[in-house]
Amino acid sequence: EYIRSSYYNKLEYTRFSSSVGKFVGFTEYGVKNAEYWSNDASFLSAMKAQKEAACLHNVQIKYDNMLTKS
Repeated sequence: EYIRSSYYNKLEYTRFSSSVGKFVGFTEYGVKNAEYWSNDASFLSAMKAQKEAACLHNVQIKYDNMLTKS
């Protein structure tokens, strides 16, 4: 799962989760940003592509390392 969170003054105001597939806001400002970013198809597809770029190619490496250590 790919998660991208945005913080300001140690307070999380937005989060993108690949399992949800959109941005979620936690503050009034964050809700406005989340709605804007979730309605932008190109930005949303870029976030979904980050899962493939950052996570999927490392799954086998992590899995193999876990098996050799157990």
